Amino acid sequence: MQIMRAKTVALVTEDSSESQGLTRKQSNNQNNRHNTRLGHELLTTSALTALSTIMGTAALVGIHHRYRKQRQPDASLVDYATGIRSHLPSASKPQLTRFRYACQQAAAAWQQSYHNSIEDKGSDSNTTDFSAVHTTTMLTRPVCWVSGVASMPKSIILANDDHSDEGNPENDFGVVGIDANREVVWQTTMPERVHDIVVQPISNVLNELSDNYHNRDVVVMGRRPSEKFWVLDTATGQVKFAIKASNHRHFYGHACYSLDSKLLYVTENDTISLDGKIGIYDAHDAYKKVAEFDSHGIGPHELIMHPDSETLVIANGGIKTEQASREELNLDTMRPSLVYLNRHDGSLLEQIFPEHNQMSVRHLAMHNDGTVMIGIQFQGDKHINVSLVLTHKRVDSDFKPLIMPNNQWQRFHQYIASVAVDSERNLLCVTTPIGGCAAIYDLNTRELIDDVGLPDCAGAAVLFTDKKPGFIVSDGQGQLTTLEVNDTSATGSINQDKIEKTQCIIKDSKVHKMSFDNHLQAL
Repeated sequence: MQIMRAKTVALVTEDSSESQGLTRKQSNNQNNRHNTRLGHELLTTSALTALSTIMGTAALVGIHHRYRKQRQPDASLVDYATGIRSHLPSASKPQLTRFRYACQQAAAAWQQSYHNSIEDKGSDSNTTDFSAVHTTTMLTRPVCWVSGVASMPKSIILANDDHSDEGNPENDFGVVGIDANREVVWQTTMPERVHDIVVQPISNVLNELSDNYHNRDVVVMGRRPSEKFWVLDTATGQVKFAIKASNHRHFYGHACYSLDSKLLYVTENDTISLDGKIGIYDAHDAYKKVAEFDSHGIGPHELIMHPDSETLVIANGGIKTEQASREELNLDTMRPSLVYLNRHDGSLLEQIFPEHNQMSVRHLAMHNDGTVMIGIQFQGDKHINVSLVLTHKRVDSDFKPLIMPNNQWQRFHQYIASVAVDSERNLLCVTTPIGGCAAIYDLNTRELIDDVGLPDCAGAAVLFTDKKPGFIVSDGQGQLTTLEVNDTSATGSINQDKIEKTQCIIKDSKVHKMSFDNHLQAL
């Protein structure tokens, strides 16, 4: 009887504990829902209050400005901002930095809360959560360029603040979106160093769908011999997909889209045969690999799409490497080439070899007229002088070098990191981090306009402006530099006087607390 009573008491105790546990769980759930509802109500109230204040202030300013214009025709709305700044109390730079960072974090928290409340209503349990690997912070401004970053601070505010007195925070590999003012709009951390940045082109389909137009994909390729690439949203920097290479493959760091934006073509290495491959991925089906072609060479690096939309153009660098290694295995016997492939079936259409077998064909840019711009990285002895910037057009029997004053190609230290072409204005920009300069060519004359000293520069993209034609160049010292061509008729020489050089190219640098990596891509 005592044993039965003990069991009964034990069962009652267990039931009571379970009941209390369920009660506490239900109570916690109710509290969480109550707190979430209160949080949303507070956010809504704060937003409405802020909106009312802004609208009221704007109305008062508008009325007052209209009255001022009647008495002072040259009055400007900028005067109000100037007046407000003049009456603000002085504050030290670190204080202002912390204040701006706090505001940015509050905005990011509100955005995250807002999106979470929507996603929770219809979330898919199979959706991959990248938050543990990638961290994204953003400001609400449109993006003009995207760049890889070899070292960047945790805070987007500190990244933009070139005068911050704060100590250097812990840095990460990453990717950043950049606006028209060369400020960082968003930054996303990456688990490894990245290389090429590939922006999804604007197809007729994207033009019809405004949401897709503003939220195109940007592919971020891991640095050779990486086995991963990532797909981000161009507007926010949020990671959408992380793609791993198939068995016995690694990536060479470059990719390109078909002009209809449906397929992504990626340069790859067969780690068994060491032959070059082109992997094809379906951008409309979560970037699943759907096919593979031979690159008809070894070490394919950059590839681009021809304006005819049917032809792939591939730079076979000719350098043999093994899995998980960057060691060159065949520099004496390498055989680089430029290859044209049918993008649908992989058939070889044309293949051109440079005059020297150690002229590694590496980086490409496509002119709208179908002319391929080629950047060479020479793997031979330092004293050998070879042309490093070439062009080629279909059915041409050979490459055509651009003109270097006095044939001084060694100015570029045998290494071209990026090539960018402005088809509308017929200009070409090339960069060399080893040579520490960026150079601009006039494609009408094929002659050098000028070169500008920029240590460790690599990324280059077209500068979209209504003013002067030019390019934007990134470097490892954190600079985003605009190079505006003052007069394309004034073809220069690298021996020109410094004053004449300044007249040819107008240089303006903006410094960030980060080290920009190899490539910069315009949207």
